[in-house]
Amino acid sequence: MNQVKKLAPGVLLCLVIAIPCWLLGKAFPIIGGSVFAILAGMVIALFYRQKNSTQAGILYTSKKVLQYAVILLGFGLNLSEIAEVGATSLPIILSTISTSLIVSYLLHHLMKMPVNISTLVGVGSSICGGSAIAATAPVIGADDEEIAQSISVIFLFNVIAALIFPTLGTMLGMSNEGFGLFAGTAVNDTSSVTAAAAAWDGMHPGANALDRATIVKLTRTLAIIPITLVLALWRTWRAKKQGSAEQNNFSLKKVFPFFILFFVLASVITTVSVSAGVDASFFAPFKELSKFFIVMAMAAIGLNTDLVKLIKTGGKPIFMGLCCWIAIAAVSLGMQHVLHIW
Repeated sequence: MNQVKKLAPGVLLCLVIAIPCWLLGKAFPIIGGSVFAILAGMVIALFYRQKNSTQAGILYTSKKVLQYAVILLGFGLNLSEIAEVGATSLPIILSTISTSLIVSYLLHHLMKMPVNISTLVGVGSSICGGSAIAATAPVIGADDEEIAQSISVIFLFNVIAALIFPTLGTMLGMSNEGFGLFAGTAVNDTSSVTAAAAAWDGMHPGANALDRATIVKLTRTLAIIPITLVLALWRTWRAKKQGSAEQNNFSLKKVFPFFILFFVLASVITTVSVSAGVDASFFAPFKELSKFFIVMAMAAIGLNTDLVKLIKTGGKPIFMGLCCWIAIAAVSLGMQHVLHIW
């Protein structure tokens, strides 16, 4: 009960910010509630100095609620459906993910960027935007300002992609299947993938690129599992390499993403249940709750972020995001051409 009283004021503050941002995200899906929430949090933080009564709840929301959101995300994954349709896109998915991670790694060294920002931008660009950043951040020990900066970079190129990719696909003469695959592999966040594919379907009556793009995007989401596990092992190795003092205060157990195991369990429950005859719509509320939890967590992260500092230090991360975005789009198109898909 004491813990609830300690956390309640901060969690309630994040909830109050999240509700209108959630509704705005529904009205403007190309932007999304998460972006509205993180921006609202940062603006409020300019005028509101956190009190002791809200600090604990805001921290809890930015860390734990974010992990709960990732767990609930698993209820949106039907593994049998992904295996049936997503497997054909696997070579392109693996190529684009590898490309983004390699580009971010190289630029991290060339531009001497902080390792956490580089990792979050690389993972967010390659896998699934905000959800991947949410899953990766606690594993690598990223702070709220690093998360906010990465989310902002990903958002910028999500919007650009959703606006220009349907026209680009038309100019390139892509098929409906090809554009669905392109949107699913070259656009980061689920809402932007949906927006781009829906725009394509509107431009091409009778097309159904949206379904394919969504399944390909969900297949990419599964890459959260190996990425977070590898990063946990890497952080443990780095701690051991950096000296005995840090090693003594560090263990794999502390950074191991146990919430990812629950994410997998949620996916398995959904897959087995749907196979047994349960309507997939039964799990829709869990998916919506996952999205709302991410909006709440982004509000908390915004409250912990210095907007002025974020703007001053944003040049290098934006350039990295641009390079990752261009590289992913080029590889996605190139692989489709090689595989004779489009």
